[in-house]
Amino acid sequence: MGCACVSLLVAVEATGPRAASAKSAWGEINKERLLENIRILSSDEFEGRAPGTKGEELTMGFLEAQFEKLGLKPGNPDGTFFQKVPMVGITADPGMQLVFTPSGGGNPLTLKYGDEFVAETKRVQTQVNMDAEVVFVGYGVVAPEYHWDDYKGVDVKGKLLVMLINDPPVADPRDPAKFDEKMFKGKAMTYYGRWTYKYEIAAEKHAAGCLIVHETGPAGYPWEVVKGGHSGEEFSLATPDQGASRSAAEAWITLEKARALFAAAGKDFDALKKSAAQRNFQPVPLAVRAALTIKNTIRTTDSNNAVAKIEGSDPKLRNQYVIYSAHWDHFGIGEEVNGDKIYHGAADNASGVAGLLEVAAAFKKAKPAPHRSILFLFVTAEEQGLLGSEYYAEHPLYPLEKTAANINIDKLNVLGRTKDLVVVGLGMSTLDDLVKVVAAQQSRVVTPDAEPEKGFYYRSDHFNFAKQGVPALHTDGGIDFIGKPAGWGLEMRDKWTTEDYHKPSDQINPYWDLAGAVQDLQILFEVGNRVANSHAYPTWKPGSEFKAKRDAMLSAVTSDR
Repeated sequence: MGCACVSLLVAVEATGPRAASAKSAWGEINKERLLENIRILSSDEFEGRAPGTKGEELTMGFLEAQFEKLGLKPGNPDGTFFQKVPMVGITADPGMQLVFTPSGGGNPLTLKYGDEFVAETKRVQTQVNMDAEVVFVGYGVVAPEYHWDDYKGVDVKGKLLVMLINDPPVADPRDPAKFDEKMFKGKAMTYYGRWTYKYEIAAEKHAAGCLIVHETGPAGYPWEVVKGGHSGEEFSLATPDQGASRSAAEAWITLEKARALFAAAGKDFDALKKSAAQRNFQPVPLAVRAALTIKNTIRTTDSNNAVAKIEGSDPKLRNQYVIYSAHWDHFGIGEEVNGDKIYHGAADNASGVAGLLEVAAAFKKAKPAPHRSILFLFVTAEEQGLLGSEYYAEHPLYPLEKTAANINIDKLNVLGRTKDLVVVGLGMSTLDDLVKVVAAQQSRVVTPDAEPEKGFYYRSDHFNFAKQGVPALHTDGGIDFIGKPAGWGLEMRDKWTTEDYHKPSDQINPYWDLAGAVQDLQILFEVGNRVANSHAYPTWKPGSEFKAKRDAMLSAVTSDR
């Protein structure tokens, strides 16, 4: 669309009656109501909001009541507020053991489920058996654009593949202490580093299983998060082949036990890890066989995406959409931690749900209504692998070529006002330019993610829209807190990740201050409002891995803009 479209998108409605009306709608974002809705959603009564449970029933009832109270219209063309998401729930017997037996003799290495490894299967079978040779495949990456192939033509069909977490940290040839910015985005993570990719490539290679080596630093979360995320029922989208195309076992192993495995095979883990960061890496058979039996309890269920809308006021544009999203689910009732089994999910993501309701309230306040329609999408099973947004992106209620943008909310800032706002994946699309303009109205600046190596752009629901080509925005609050010393924001983020992330302790705390959340929501409202009132679509910037798909999508349809 070129520079003219970008300029129009940034400048549109910056002044005049519509801008004044939009600015007055900011005041509809209410801190007290925001906190109260977080309190309700994260209460014991909602039992952690797991899909397919009483918690989901209560959440759907709560959202429908809020939609009606706000005067929103049903978002599904069938006249309801819900999109059914067919899923399969699999609960694995935690009594399983993973046993490694050296081929040349020696004592077997037996790993304990939960403390030393976790495993699951997406195959809809009551019992899955794996008995396979073990092969180390480095980072498990096939990336033609980087001339990178960790398999080098080796047939790994029927093998258990051991992979390192994240993507290859290729050293800069001019300065080995730095990352090569031309390879895998340097320090930042690409999709090749996500665990979901590693499962996908293992299945594509017809491997018997995928075993990811967990390391807290690169992962961005401790082993307890991995353990907690596999402590109960695991969901996947229902598929015609009942998961037969997936590997038999999808698993993680602690770093300590990975070292023990390599030692049992007579290999040096650290030396092989170092070699895996080089393009000439070759797969390494470990001369070990792995045996694992997973016994499952299976049920099928229809979970739900909740969806409401405000119809656009322009007859020529009302069949185009700006989609706001937030995931309503958390982990439900799981393994007890410090006397509590309910994973409340207050920040993650009752705060995002409550925040999105506030954005909806602001749009109802804005007069006249936006030119394009606004869809408020509350997706299921984000914690199970972004399943609800994946289902919507593959079964959209409204065509994706008519979807101008996605704006995602996952965990609000609950620590107070900031001088900045972090945009995850800053520079991906022209939506980021809009954020800068709107943030300046609050005398704030936009900053990039301080931890790009953790791959946050690929870890929430906006990613499924981006994968399909729709420009997608994800912010993460600021880190430069007013009245706090430098570094305090990152310290508090690390503290929350260590102590509360995906744990029952993610609850409302006395130190919460939602003033910053209100400011962030005002920005997200205004960005969506400007997109909704522009005749241009946001665009991916050159170099984005999603640009080609969007360009092809839009060139294949006749535009009515």
